Amino acid sequence: MTDTQNTEFKATSPLDEAGLAQLFTDAHTHTKWHDKPISEDVLKQLYDLVKVGSTSANCSPARFVFITSDEGREKLKPCLSSGNVEQTMTAPCTVIVAYDEEFYEELPTLFPYADAKSWFTSSPEAAYETAMRNSSMQGAYLISAVRALGLDAGAMSGFTPTLLNETFFSDSTWKVNFLLNIGYGDKEKVNKRLPRLSFEQACHIV
Repeated sequence: MTDTQNTEFKATSPLDEAGLAQLFTDAHTHTKWHDKPISEDVLKQLYDLVKVGSTSANCSPARFVFITSDEGREKLKPCLSSGNVEQTMTAPCTVIVAYDEEFYEELPTLFPYADAKSWFTSSPEAAYETAMRNSSMQGAYLISAVRALGLDAGAMSGFTPTLLNETFFSDSTWKVNFLLNIGYGDKEKVNKRLPRLSFEQACHIV
């Protein structure tokens, strides 16, 4: 019997109930915020957690713009749907979760095992699909990181993408995916959780 066969399998320990509650079962989308700023160190810590999340071929297409200044908020404001203005103007930070259309330029460094860049330079459709799918995953990693560090989050899709891209990314290859308000949510003003689909409605085991 080899040493490998003698090695006892050890599963990763699951989070306790408090950890699961913080990330999922007690977590809500927040729209009302306490007036407490988020430090640059915390924003960097959030990214350090997000960047280790898995993406296909380690492509890491997501790009993040952290808006914390009044000037940045006023720049963003015309891009927002009317129903999202108040919650965004009062949030300590709004993150533009974007993707780089030319994310593949980094693949020789990020994925040196193959000529992965050519997979996307030869197929704009594959590049777009990969950028959107993986930047969406990275945005979800960001929500989990926000909650893990004791902050709250509120994701939004109510904005005008063309105007936002013109306003923030006119001289780059970045494009917006969605917006995420983060901060310390007012838990007294959170909405009641809406119904969710049951396992039987949403899942199959095959």
